[in-house]
Amino acid sequence: MQTQLRPSEATGAAHDRLYRSLRQQILHGEMLPGQALTLRGLAKAYGVSMTPAREALRRLAAEGAVTLSASGRVSTPELTNERIEELAALRALIEPELASRALPRAHFALIERLKTINMANAEAVVKQDPVAYIRTNLEFHRTLYLRAQAPAMLAICETVWLQLGPTMRALYTKLRRTEPPQHHRMIIAALKAGDEPALRLAVRTDVTQGLRHLAT
Repeated sequence: MQTQLRPSEATGAAHDRLYRSLRQQILHGEMLPGQALTLRGLAKAYGVSMTPAREALRRLAAEGAVTLSASGRVSTPELTNERIEELAALRALIEPELASRALPRAHFALIERLKTINMANAEAVVKQDPVAYIRTNLEFHRTLYLRAQAPAMLAICETVWLQLGPTMRALYTKLRRTEPPQHHRMIIAALKAGDEPALRLAVRTDVTQGLRHLAT
């Protein structure tokens, strides 16, 4: 027997589905910087009422994934050079620490999993698929950082990634990558060797080099 949702539950479920879908699109660079979003357009595209669309955007705005102008215009963030530098600095602080905490738990299976993800990342480069590239790049980092068992730090890290999603798409277009990041291989080598200083350096360089290039 199928359970019927009450109107409030149905609205909540619709809001959550829309929020998660939009969040993933923004995180993986499926939207460009400054891309406008409208309540009417989202409601029509997802077959929901205006209320869950409004709640989803409000939730995304709280995370910095979209911006709300004084006129009520909703769009993905267009980051200034100063903002890019700030977010790059946050990544440089948080992610090497997460990697360091993950190092004692970097067992063989984790390293093999990272190699597999990196192969998928390389395939995305060959196919010139920016969304797949960004998705597998973030999957590589998140898979490693989950081993740190530091959920509060990881949550902050993911919020930074979310704010950077559209900008990472712009970065990919500007750099025109022809090969996967070499620093991923350095991260894997440092994990194998149990070399914490080398791991911190590889992660810090990997997460900041491209962003600082975009800001210049």
